[in-house]
Amino acid sequence: MLGKLARWLRTLGYDVAYDPYIDDGELVRRALEEGRTILTRDKRLMLRRSARGRALFIASDFAGEQLKQVIKEFPPDEALLLTRCLRCNVLLEDIPKETIEAKVPPYVFRTQSEFSACPACKRIYWGATHRQRMLEDLKRLLE
Repeated sequence: MLGKLARWLRTLGYDVAYDPYIDDGELVRRALEEGRTILTRDKRLMLRRSARGRALFIASDFAGEQLKQVIKEFPPDEALLLTRCLRCNVLLEDIPKETIEAKVPPYVFRTQSEFSACPACKRIYWGATHRQRMLEDLKRLLE
């Protein structure tokens, strides 16, 4: 229900566990075990005694408003921007350019000098026009 929000929060560097198929009991158990805050649009979940004090009700259906609400409650650390894998949430690691030639398109290899990778899913990231577009989209969402 909050998949877009989870992705944008990861973009900002937040440690976000997201599973769209988890049931409420397991969600609360995992949040307690891992010391996480539950972000939800589920009013029934908010009523669970075990979720009280551990959950934030997300008021809007719109990703930009959701993001503003979370940022107001939990201000981001700008140093963590674009440091997590958007797919699996793991912190990215810088990797030497010469190690990824066969893993990226030739044009990307020729035109980019800095790369990072997710040690879990092996997805490779680089700063190109899509990075700038993401930052512009983020800025637009937060206006």
